[in-house]
Amino acid sequence: MGWIRNIIMKLLKIEPAEDTRAIVIKEPLSHAANVLKNRLWYRGDPSELDQFFKQVGIDQVARARFWAASPSADLNIRKFHSGLPSLVVDRLADIVISDLDAIELEAGEKVQALWDEISADNKVPKLLGEAIAETLIAGDGAFKISLDPDISLYPIIEFYSGEQVAYKRARGRLQEVIFYTDYTVEVSKAGAVDGAFGVTDGFPNVLGSGGYAKTREYRLEETYGKGYVRYKLYNDKGKEVPLTEVAETATLVDVTFPGDFIMALPMQFYGSPKWAGRGRSILDTKSDSFDALDEVISQWIDAIRQGRVQKYIPEDLLPVDPRTGAKLKPNPFDNQFIRINAVIAEKDKGIVEHIQPEIYYQAFVTSYASTLDMCLQGVLSPSTLGIDLKKMDNAEAQREKEKATLYTRGKLIDVLNQVIPQLVDIVLKVYDTMKRQAAKDYVASVTFGEYAAPDFGAVVEVVSKAKLTGIMSLEQAVDELYGDRWTDEEKAEEVLRLKQEQGMIQADEPKSGDDADDGAAGGDDGGAGEQ
Repeated sequence: MGWIRNIIMKLLKIEPAEDTRAIVIKEPLSHAANVLKNRLWYRGDPSELDQFFKQVGIDQVARARFWAASPSADLNIRKFHSGLPSLVVDRLADIVISDLDAIELEAGEKVQALWDEISADNKVPKLLGEAIAETLIAGDGAFKISLDPDISLYPIIEFYSGEQVAYKRARGRLQEVIFYTDYTVEVSKAGAVDGAFGVTDGFPNVLGSGGYAKTREYRLEETYGKGYVRYKLYNDKGKEVPLTEVAETATLVDVTFPGDFIMALPMQFYGSPKWAGRGRSILDTKSDSFDALDEVISQWIDAIRQGRVQKYIPEDLLPVDPRTGAKLKPNPFDNQFIRINAVIAEKDKGIVEHIQPEIYYQAFVTSYASTLDMCLQGVLSPSTLGIDLKKMDNAEAQREKEKATLYTRGKLIDVLNQVIPQLVDIVLKVYDTMKRQAAKDYVASVTFGEYAAPDFGAVVEVVSKAKLTGIMSLEQAVDELYGDRWTDEEKAEEVLRLKQEQGMIQADEPKSGDDADDGAAGGDDGGAGEQ
């Protein structure tokens, strides 16, 4: 068939593409810078966003963004941030961790009590909520389990965000988790002159009374592997130095322990298409949408400010400074006016005219709603944040709008159903190792409640219809109505009562007072006859 293709190409005079031409694409941000961008979106400080995007604007796309744009020198534009990224992250973390019902172990009450004590000591529910939020921001992170008898008698659980952790894998299998911790050490030295400033040994110093102070940056690298923990300390030049140069790391020593497990556990919800083995933040694909939303809001606010009443004042009626007599300059915020030439006609009078421009609020509202939809599309429903763009307040419409939230929440819970049992297993293994016992395998289960479930009245209506049509048993109907709110014993008692009331089973006929007396008398007569 190849000769037929060649004939057709010759007849049509099609020139094949050159495969040797290299296409070079430069990534605008590294992984660390990308995590910093997402963290700044979460922090929500307009000044920080403005500084960051102006510094990373190396191409035309980046420089065209709202937060990277610079107004004219004599024009002040208020850049307004919606705060939506932090609302999205915090709300997702809240609706997941608030539905965490229980973490149960299959090893018995003694092990369950031990885990409950470890959980209370580490405040595990709060830690998990913070870990979920950090993972949504940075894309991934890892739990670190360590021992410190001076702080706690139990293993200590910490979570490190994506910019503080790295992973080593072999053929897709995790081999090591590396944690980074930065330290700033202030070093003082005598012999300096009072009141002088300078640089000493390449470090900035502030010279004071009889000495100077300088700071050095260090990074601690903790490598957690199967059966070992190793520590290395590096200075700001990347050179390894002794652990004793920092007080917090002076007592650290390499550790080996029996067991084929790592005292660390990574967590990520989405895989990154840019960096292999790393996670993708939920804010990654929404950066431009957040930028557009802030631009719409800022234009709206600026239009309101510019839409104030305009004062056209003749030159001889301009306000003056009462102290100097100089003409006051207009202030665009609270004292905006336009100067017109003085009137010299005989019958004309110099008067002050007030004119207010028309603001097209509906256009801004429509732009805001459309941009907000782009920001939340595929991530969260507006109704989850209490936003009702279409003014549909009935319960069914609200539940329909919650589907996007349910999909995202389901993805997070699927990951947590795998991560939390592994975390419990590792923590208890570390506890066994701490007690010089052989590390056992522990099986844990996690239960989550329901989110955006229909109200009780709607459930009764659906269940009653199913029961009347004969497609649902009484036991199933009771279970659907009361779910996890009732125990199995309470449900069984309710089923028994309903069956008795509906005549499905025959109950013992209660005896009246006369029947009870007759029975007692008969018993006495029988007793007398026997005598």
